[in-house]
Amino acid sequence: MAKSKSQPADNTHEPLAKLLKILSSPWTMLLLHRLHMEGPKRFGELKRRLGAISTKTLTERLRMLEAEGWVHRHYEPTVPPQVTYTLAERVLELDPLMVELDRIAERWYGRG
Repeated sequence: MAKSKSQPADNTHEPLAKLLKILSSPWTMLLLHRLHMEGPKRFGELKRRLGAISTKTLTERLRMLEAEGWVHRHYEPTVPPQVTYTLAERVLELDPLMVELDRIAERWYGRG
């Protein structure tokens, strides 16, 4: 049955579309995975652990995740200032997904 022009659009997929848009942005899953598996990290440490990520991209991803409430930024006004990033509790709901993706990645692309 064809949709008439007067019927409202089906927006039931919008929450999933938003979640997938965030997760699929470059470096986001690896960044979340590092924080999930290794705990709180400072910016420089995250950059070293992620490898080829640029400073600009890491800054953008951290700001986006902080704005979404996925990552907390803790600022210590020391000299030099210390900024630590941690996962928000809500992101821990992704734990089964992270663990399973890790297993699949090892099976498909693991050291062999």
